[in-house]
Amino acid sequence: MPAVVLVHPQIPPNTGNIARTCAATQTPLHLIEPLGFELSDRYLKRAGLDYWPYVELYCHAGWEAFLQTHQSSMGGRLIAFEPAAETLYWDFRFAPTDWLVFGSEPDGIPEAVLQTCDAYLTIPMWQSAVRSLNLSASVAIALMEAYRQLHQHHAGNFPPKSLH
Repeated sequence: MPAVVLVHPQIPPNTGNIARTCAATQTPLHLIEPLGFELSDRYLKRAGLDYWPYVELYCHAGWEAFLQTHQSSMGGRLIAFEPAAETLYWDFRFAPTDWLVFGSEPDGIPEAVLQTCDAYLTIPMWQSAVRSLNLSASVAIALMEAYRQLHQHHAGNFPPKSLH
């Protein structure tokens, strides 16, 4: 199954909402430090409500520590979601071993992290006056498209029975 990676998230309710989405879809969530909050933050916990026990949560001391985990586990592609990317997320063919990488709310994905990614995708916005989508909305959009594609191409084996 794909995994969600948040690089230096800053806003606790966004991360809490993303954790809820990950819990609902049984998607691992990886947080890359430094974080803009403590994992015990009440706003983070409140956004996830009572779903935290169902989140497969990993916290990494930095990008290099995450890369070691990535390489020693299932591998797979690192897919960066970046507004400046040219490939639309719906034109990309997702794989079960993809890691969906998102940057922090104010800064996006650091250049050093982008250089280690395998693909760069964007979620289009037609109103130029809107600077960006909310991070939790972006993660949900991307994750659901990945699962939609995986369900189409692996119909007998995906999603897991508990997700029907």
